[in-house]
Amino acid sequence: MAFSTLFVLAQTEKQENEPKPVIEFETVMHDFGKIFDGRPAEFEFKFTNKGKVPLILSSVQPGCGCTTPEWPREPIMPGQKAKIKAIYNPGTFRGAFSKGITVTSNASNNSIQLTFKGIAEDTPKEPQSPVKLDVGGGF
Repeated sequence: MAFSTLFVLAQTEKQENEPKPVIEFETVMHDFGKIFDGRPAEFEFKFTNKGKVPLILSSVQPGCGCTTPEWPREPIMPGQKAKIKAIYNPGTFRGAFSKGITVTSNASNNSIQLTFKGIAEDTPKEPQSPVKLDVGGGF
């Protein structure tokens, strides 16, 4: 029994000492500002593997069905740059929004929350200029 406990402790210590990738994002928050007429908005969250071993993104989960993420499925090698594209579709929603995407990987910082926000509005209507009538009497 003591031997198996020591073996498990040694394996755990070995795994903790193994090098891990480090995922470093340029930014983890983006503000779209105003978006109009329910048109989808896109932003690319760029990152680099700052570790010494390949980075694998195991899960990229949006917080709701209005967000679609696109991400690399292949390993990101040490020093390599990559991106996660967030596509937000407000549909008929109007108002302020704040949405998130949870990125899970084999990195030392294995769970990261990406966030974007903005305000979905209808396109403002151009004011109509008044019609000018020529009431002068010249023929």
